[in-house]
Amino acid sequence: QVQLVESGGGLVQAGDSLRLSCAASGRTFGSYAMGWFRQAPGQEREFVAAISWSGGTTYYADSVKGRFTISRDNAKNTGYLQMNSLKPDDTAVYYCAAVPGLYAAYISVNSYEYHSWGQGTQVTVSS
Repeated sequence: QVQLVESGGGLVQAGDSLRLSCAASGRTFGSYAMGWFRQAPGQEREFVAAISWSGGTTYYADSVKGRFTISRDNAKNTGYLQMNSLKPDDTAVYYCAAVPGLYAAYISVNSYEYHSWGQGTQVTVSS
């Protein structure tokens, strides 16, 4: 498994941008698909975005499509989530997760399929 550490969260105003980072260590990050999930107080953890180990396939939740961009730099063992046009509804703890990529285009939207998780980073968007 890989170990994951998120960073980049904070308190911003509606309309602002943030970039979250997910630093990986341990096994070869480049062979893992990666996902971002979030959990707001009193709510279940929900899928945000996913990217294949090759970076060639991405998928987004409808709620963030067009505003968020997932990317990765395998040479740096780091994944990213660029969040633009933030809304108060985006307030949550954001988690990155990784799962071995079954094939180059493999991604998953299901949290139960992910093997490794970071500790989370808080994103708060004020109105």
